[in-house]
Amino acid sequence: MTIEWAYIRKGCTSCKKALAYFSEHKISVDLTVDARKEKIDAQSAWDVIKHQNHVYIAKGKNKVLTFVPDESEPEEILKHALGRTGNLRAPTVIRQTNIFIGFNEDIYNRL
Repeated sequence: MTIEWAYIRKGCTSCKKALAYFSEHKISVDLTVDARKEKIDAQSAWDVIKHQNHVYIAKGKNKVLTFVPDESEPEEILKHALGRTGNLRAPTVIRQTNIFIGFNEDIYNRL
């Protein structure tokens, strides 16, 4: 299996878990973006998110939020997709027409 795009921050605990999951499940990544070098702000994040069919956002170990992007209400999705700094949370991965934000094994099983 291949993931088209991954936004990973080195040293991030969740990113380490995501990379370990990829390794364990033999998932390759076509393009990896270093989140420390390339910040994705709210507008750029929305530009990526709005083209996806579904958005899965991990909130802690047991909670997953699911959205269908709607041009009229990006604020609700961005509220959960952005970190404290106002940039896209890492890890974020795109597989086919779905985007997965944060690490949660349940949402990664949907890959």
